[in-house]
Amino acid sequence: TGRNGFEEVKRLAGEENLGGKMSKIDVTELAKSLREKIAQLEETEGLEDAGVVIRVGDGVAWVHGLSSAGYSEVLEIETDGGTVEAFALHLMGFLGLIVLVWAMFRTRAAVLGKKKHNFITRLIQWTFDGLYNTVCQVIPDRKWARKVAPLCITLFFFIVAQYWLGLLPIVGPITIGEHHTPLFRGGVADLNMTFGLAIVTIVAAQVYAFKYLGFKGNLGRYFINPLRDPIMSFVGILELVAEFSRMLGLSFRLFGNVLAGEILLAIIAYMTKFLSPVALQPFYFFELFIGGIQAYIFFMLSTVFISLGLAHHDSHEPIDDVHSSVETNKLATSESD
Repeated sequence: TGRNGFEEVKRLAGEENLGGKMSKIDVTELAKSLREKIAQLEETEGLEDAGVVIRVGDGVAWVHGLSSAGYSEVLEIETDGGTVEAFALHLMGFLGLIVLVWAMFRTRAAVLGKKKHNFITRLIQWTFDGLYNTVCQVIPDRKWARKVAPLCITLFFFIVAQYWLGLLPIVGPITIGEHHTPLFRGGVADLNMTFGLAIVTIVAAQVYAFKYLGFKGNLGRYFINPLRDPIMSFVGILELVAEFSRMLGLSFRLFGNVLAGEILLAIIAYMTKFLSPVALQPFYFFELFIGGIQAYIFFMLSTVFISLGLAHHDSHEPIDDVHSSVETNKLATSESD
């Protein structure tokens, strides 16, 4: 129990310097005190720092005094209803979200003619048109393409913003607290962020599939009667496993590429020493290019994964082919009548 616990034992034991002998020890009181000390240690196990909640709103709590809390670190907040677990958020994530929202509203105002176009708004509009056309190519049904496009395109711009903001010089070197926790850190440089984006994609794919195929129809993609069709029953199980592998693949692929970029910049900066401000410039441009490529790959994979649920499991035909075949059958039936 440390020095304080040792002093407590000495007090309870009634130690006296009487020829090297000790007086009688009250064993019951000593055991009770030791149990209390041990209980206090168990309650504070793993507690490194404490703070005070100064404001709560919209699911976000502002805590003062937790200078050593890192990004996505687990926090325990005591409330009247019990203990609530939360995660420490990241300033760079909020900054990226603010920049992205401002750019979207600024582009919207330019498209509506309320403000003049500039390089940023033209670039965003050109990128949006290209991404939307890509979604329409993957999902030929325009009705469903218009429903899927907002999510996939938003993922692209969000990843690009987080990736590029992570290249700023202030990201990483500025630290706080005794543990030198980075004050700014790229959002997609954390595995929790990439996992969250992957979960959103896979859950959205299931939601769209339920809307298109119905509850029973979507479950029929995975669970098929083995007595009627044993091969497709095995394929359905593989498809269910593939949903989880896609989520892992999306998250680890993006996180791995971001991590590799950070390691590359760190190695170049270490090798060039004082010449790093000049030597790093080509690699920064390279990382800007890689950021756009990684965001596009994530966007493309998300679109493809969602489109898999918008096709019949047996025929694997695209949406427009299935609808056109149904309409052709109806037309042929009407002509025969």
